[in-house]
Amino acid sequence: MLLLRGYVHSEFLADHRVRPPTSYGEVPKDIRAGGPVVDVRGAKPTSYRVPDRTLVLTFDDGPDPEWTPKVLDKLAEYDAHAVFFVTGTMAARHPGLVRRMVAEGHEVGLHTFNHPDLSYQDTSGTDWQLSQNQLALVGAAGVRTSLFRPPYSSHAHALDDATWPVTRYVGERGYLTVFNDLDTKDWERPGVAEIVRRATPAEPGAGAIVLLHDSGGDRSQTVAALDRLLPELTERGYAFTSLTEALKAPSAHTPVTGFRLWQGRVFVAAVTVAEKVTAVLVAAVAVIGVLVIARFGLMLLLSATHARRVRRRGFAWGRDPVTRPVTVLVPAYNEAKCIANTVRSLAASDHPVEVIVVDDGSADGTAGIVESLRLPGVRVVRQPNSGKPAALNNGIAHASHDIVVMMDGDTVFEPSTVRELVQPFADPSVGAVAGNAKVGNRDTLIGAWQHIEYVMGFNLDRRMYDMLRCMPTIPGAVGAFRSEALERVGGMSEDTLAEDTDITMAVHRDGWRVVYAERARAWTEAPESVRQLWSQRYRWSYGTMQAIWKHRRALVERGPSGRFGRVGLPLVSLFMVLAPLLAPLIDVFLLYGLVFGPTKETVAAWLGVLAIQAVCAAYAFRLDREPMTHLISLPLQQVLYRQLMYVVLLQSWITALTGGRLRWQKLRRTGAVETAPAAVPPRRRRGEPAPGSAGGTGHDTEKSTLV
Repeated sequence: MLLLRGYVHSEFLADHRVRPPTSYGEVPKDIRAGGPVVDVRGAKPTSYRVPDRTLVLTFDDGPDPEWTPKVLDKLAEYDAHAVFFVTGTMAARHPGLVRRMVAEGHEVGLHTFNHPDLSYQDTSGTDWQLSQNQLALVGAAGVRTSLFRPPYSSHAHALDDATWPVTRYVGERGYLTVFNDLDTKDWERPGVAEIVRRATPAEPGAGAIVLLHDSGGDRSQTVAALDRLLPELTERGYAFTSLTEALKAPSAHTPVTGFRLWQGRVFVAAVTVAEKVTAVLVAAVAVIGVLVIARFGLMLLLSATHARRVRRRGFAWGRDPVTRPVTVLVPAYNEAKCIANTVRSLAASDHPVEVIVVDDGSADGTAGIVESLRLPGVRVVRQPNSGKPAALNNGIAHASHDIVVMMDGDTVFEPSTVRELVQPFADPSVGAVAGNAKVGNRDTLIGAWQHIEYVMGFNLDRRMYDMLRCMPTIPGAVGAFRSEALERVGGMSEDTLAEDTDITMAVHRDGWRVVYAERARAWTEAPESVRQLWSQRYRWSYGTMQAIWKHRRALVERGPSGRFGRVGLPLVSLFMVLAPLLAPLIDVFLLYGLVFGPTKETVAAWLGVLAIQAVCAAYAFRLDREPMTHLISLPLQQVLYRQLMYVVLLQSWITALTGGRLRWQKLRRTGAVETAPAAVPPRRRRGEPAPGSAGGTGHDTEKSTLV
């Protein structure tokens, strides 16, 4: 659609060179001294003049949607006919005006497809200009024409050795070439009186072909000049006719039927669709751009407010800190490479914990590894392979405490993670807490890109959602729930592939607060290959769509459910499902602008968007005391990584719309994330931003947010 639009807007395949005058020794003298209508269709070139007291008004470069209708209205008002030399680009874009010209008795001539100087074109280029111009005319009005006017032409005596071969070749193709006697140069906007003077023959009663324009700029003076010229010269006895009427020749129009007619109609229809679709796309890009920038602004504002609130001196979630023991659930399926690091990190916790590893039918000895560690407070619950939700529900049933922490089998906690994660439960209204998941394996390019995504997501998105009280997801890598909240909503559901998003939305709808604990850091292993990343994000995207659809009734419900439905669901739907689907338009327009222009403006706009993202990323990194070095890869992330996420989301949409089923997929782990202190940066003073964060998504079941 963009290419077709660019084609008919002369944004490519257009030649704007204009050849300066040259010698004219090859032009027959009687042609240079003859009339403005040149006919070289026969053996001997001939020229014609318009009879006395006859004016043929010709209008070039149209049709224009603003000025052509006004010109036609003036001609109809004074019962005058004219000739419109249309370009194919304008005729294809405004076919209704061409039909009106023909219906009201005017003649239409060709003015090439995209207005090049044909003296620079070879014969094949000239043929292409004529055929495409005719195709647009046929599609618009169902007729062909035998009239032609070269762009940048003037009087017949201006023909030279460069333009005469073009005139001769066009004549051989069956066209009359129409120059002019009087050039009003109305494109200079010399004033209404001057246009009228230039359009009036100097010799009283002499006939003439008058050159005017109905497109290419402000033609208000041209329209006003017609309002004077037509009545004044009509009173002097002049007739305003079409060219063939003036020459008493057969009509220049030939009706077209059959395949050629349908070919023209399909072309014009395609152009019409391209114009409308492109307009919609441009509007969509503008809307998405405004929304994304507004979202960035809102994230910066609310994340700064959140950081100030939770970091102010004396801040506490409740009257007394949470010191009672909690249960930590670790669902594990074939986590032999990671599970030892995970369990050891929990055993080193500075908060009393009961650790329950739910082995979901592992075939690699995961349960045996845990048991061989013989760590106090750690026990294994075995079950046949039933999936993560079932494993979590089994763990909940075995939990001894009223707060349940959930994590993944490849995740490592810092000693303070559990303590920081459960402190918000000092507020009795809090039903769930999201921790701060961080990429441990960030030393590869894919890992670095995910690191940027995680840092931005957790330090901007999570804080914003916390302030708006519509946190969409408790990350599977690090989250905690009040047992009462889990019991009231029926535990973990197997209805979706995003059980973390599903349970979070259910907790919201039940009236609980869901908050973000920035200091509850968990180090997780992100996918290290494109294939694994694709698999993970595909499941996330599709699962998020399932969760949104499952909780759609919240939009019309009352109370806490309705509040979440009318605030949280629209935000999640817009910025995690819809906006990312349209965001590739920005890249499409970028490529189009780079190839076809305006290149400078396009690059400036793209760099502006990148600059906004860089500012937000830098602020997110600053909030978490992350080194800025990884942001060097941000431009490449925008060019490559985002494209992969777009395709993943598109595939998720296709799966959702076609009713496909996507099964839960286990990612291959390497055990790259080790226990503290090797994988964990030094602790910072209380009140300082957390060092080494990540954002955008949590691990395994946390959803990414594309911008």
